[in-house]
Amino acid sequence: MNAADPEDIIDAAAPAARRSRQARVVWGNRVVTIGGDAPVRVQSMTNTDTVDVIETAIQVKELAIAGSEMVRITVNTPEAAAAVPHIREQLDRMGIDVPLIGDFHYNGHRLLTEHPAMAQALSKYRINPGNVGKGDKRDRQFAQMIEAAMRFDRPVRIGVNWGSLDQELLASLMDRNAQRSQPWTARQVMYQALVQSGIGSAEMARELGMNPDQIIISCKVSGVQDLISVYRALAQRCDYALHLGLTEAGMGTKGTVASATGLAVLLQEGIGDTIRVSLTPQPGEARTQEVAVALEILQSLGLRTFNPSVTACPGCGRTTSTTFQELAKQIDDHLRAMMPVWKTRYPGVETMKVAVMGCIVNGPGESKHADIGISLPGTGEAPAAPVYIDGEKAMTLRGEGIVTEFHRIVEDYIERRFGNASATAS
Repeated sequence: MNAADPEDIIDAAAPAARRSRQARVVWGNRVVTIGGDAPVRVQSMTNTDTVDVIETAIQVKELAIAGSEMVRITVNTPEAAAAVPHIREQLDRMGIDVPLIGDFHYNGHRLLTEHPAMAQALSKYRINPGNVGKGDKRDRQFAQMIEAAMRFDRPVRIGVNWGSLDQELLASLMDRNAQRSQPWTARQVMYQALVQSGIGSAEMARELGMNPDQIIISCKVSGVQDLISVYRALAQRCDYALHLGLTEAGMGTKGTVASATGLAVLLQEGIGDTIRVSLTPQPGEARTQEVAVALEILQSLGLRTFNPSVTACPGCGRTTSTTFQELAKQIDDHLRAMMPVWKTRYPGVETMKVAVMGCIVNGPGESKHADIGISLPGTGEAPAAPVYIDGEKAMTLRGEGIVTEFHRIVEDYIERRFGNASATAS
């Protein structure tokens, strides 16, 4: 093996700069900017019956507290439309100012026209070009939705989905493809139809008078490679703000891994301004799991920070005790549970790094890299746990109370380091 050139410098990888236009979502005094230099935003969607005002408002609150910066709700019937203003009122009473997005299919033109209070209560509208109408009705009904958005000064997301793609457009592209000397594959035609539907609909909205900074586009698919291909093409052909996500990611590990894989590739290339992780919840699992995954994707890429990070080793034959696993989980759970309070009391605490390691091999080194870390004894090691603070060994813990004592040390560190930031800010 040749020795590395000591003059070579390896730069830390960083996501490419985003190239999209900036859009805005407004609710009351709250403005959520999308695209441009704004942070990549996290979005989620309720799975409650929108007619049930209390249940829907509670789930919106849970998603918002978990970190969702916009929440989409289904608006599919006159009853659902009538419930939206009451959901907004309930959220306001609870002090939850998260913007609500209305998800419209098939009858959105009629609901937005006949229920102005609903149109006003929503902060953004999602329009699926494939489900607006057919034939000569399509353009007229699409125009009605865009006119409602302009009337109430609301942005729209042109949300194309390959499961409900405009069949007339797809058939037209298939016919044209058949005339080519070297026809594209059916999948390539599908990609073209998705991109053309999104950009074509956005251009139609602009012809109707909508400002381009009020338009967001998404072209959702359920395959990772399809997602990457479509969004690369979309980003090359327009500068609208883009919403990313697999349309049906799946459940559990499959959905989490697929979403993280596809979104990470695109975000690293500077593509994407809002994201949603569309997980199918496990039975009994909280809807907020999809928000937690979205936050972790952005934080893992270094695009945003939401929670203190806990580094813990996976364990091996040197760590037959489960103490470090239990402590790592306790610390991680505690940090996440306290963040709603700490993010206002201790500005900057979300950047903190904690290490909980299981033996002497990597324990001291990882602990030194963290803001605060503990290296627990592995199998056969002396029953002592050195604690490192800001890269320096601060103390060694022994005995039965190591876990409790380390909890106290973490709390003291947060107060000492980030409490001063709070006092300075006030």
